[in-house]
Amino acid sequence: MTTVTPDDLRRLTEPTDFLDYESDSVQSFVDEAVTDRGADKRRLAVELYYAVRDEVFYEVYGADLSPQGLRASHTASIRKGFCLHKSTLYAAACRAVGIPARVHYGDVRNHLASDRLRGHMGGDVFFHGLNAVHLDGKWVKATPVFNKILCRLYGMTPLEFDGTADSLYHPFDDKELHSMEFLVDHGSFDDVPYEFVMANMRRKHPGFLNTTGTGTVDGGSLAAEASGTRPDDEGTSR
Repeated sequence: MTTVTPDDLRRLTEPTDFLDYESDSVQSFVDEAVTDRGADKRRLAVELYYAVRDEVFYEVYGADLSPQGLRASHTASIRKGFCLHKSTLYAAACRAVGIPARVHYGDVRNHLASDRLRGHMGGDVFFHGLNAVHLDGKWVKATPVFNKILCRLYGMTPLEFDGTADSLYHPFDDKELHSMEFLVDHGSFDDVPYEFVMANMRRKHPGFLNTTGTGTVDGGSLAAEASGTRPDDEGTSR
């Protein structure tokens, strides 16, 4: 969506089934993340970006992919998840402070992954969730996904966001010479397109899903893999 009407923008600040920002958990998350709800929208978008990026721990194992598990309220409560969960929470939190926001999906070549995770995913091309937010009259992309501690474990630079330019191509070396590759752009959506998301997960990453098909496999934690800790030894640290 590149051109929007005032009615479109108003609609894109409303709660939805998945972007359920009227819930207590999302409201509490927003209150903790922002210094003043009446502040400039760009400042709010940046504060919320860093809260979702760093205060919601990036975890791919044992994640709930049921409709309830992908709601923003659930992620705000448990404070962990991966890109599908974090992008939903960020969209909901932005809408809660009056910023038009959407969820966005693409297929990316992900270099922030262990060999074990690539084995579960069936390679290094991942179905990926991020966001589009409307600030200062234009849409910008935001990817509040890989928290700074996990990036440090992988020797990578966290992806920053200032609200004026796309935060999209995550660098995957410490000199920022290479970045995540976007292979397919699936576009933006007003709410989580649950069947579309799960169809992509089932088709592209069947080995990543648990036996019920409503969550990801258990496997310790990605941080433990990055630090070289075995799943049965790990002491999870954020």
